[in-house]
Amino acid sequence: METVPAKLTKKLVCEAEALIEEGWYANKSELIRDAVRELIRKLKAERLESAIKEDVLWGLHGK
Repeated sequence: METVPAKLTKKLVCEAEALIEEGWYANKSELIRDAVRELIRKLKAERLESAIKEDVLWGLHGK
């Protein structure tokens, strides 16, 4: 794995630590990896949805 330095606000760190304390994640690294994976998944899904909508509009209106 590669280490990627990042600066987080105190509020984000507190929120992350609360999730870890509640047992949702084992540590900050796991939480951040999961958050990045989820963001990538979400953005890919949004791009795909946008491309499909464009294809449908083109098919309906030829634009």
